[in-house]
Amino acid sequence: MTTPLVAAQPGSAAPVPAQGLTPPRRPDAEQPGLTTVADRAVGRIAGRAAVEVPDVLDCAVTARVTGGVATLDARLDLRYPAPVAATAARVRAHLVARVAELTGLRVSVVDVAVGVLRADAAPVRRVL
Repeated sequence: MTTPLVAAQPGSAAPVPAQGLTPPRRPDAEQPGLTTVADRAVGRIAGRAAVEVPDVLDCAVTARVTGGVATLDARLDLRYPAPVAATAARVRAHLVARVAELTGLRVSVVDVAVGVLRADAAPVRRVL
């Protein structure tokens, strides 16, 4: 009489028949294709998206991602004389749309702070 050959799976005590080996099922296998985007990556994406808005010269964004929801803190450098409130509102709307489009995350909060207003041209110095 012959006995079937069995192999033990790593981490399990019960032997598994060698001919019907199937990999152990992972707990997250119910969600195939799940992609996790890091906070830093979302912040960089949002920073690049903010510069797409007219009158925004530079932007630094920190992001916090929890589940499928992101919150953003943006610090803007604006062109002088840009309307600050209107530009901040455009940046908020643009960040919500672009971050959702590029990452698939829902943006719940966008806090905007204006750091610097810069003139387009350097001031002309006059010598008397």
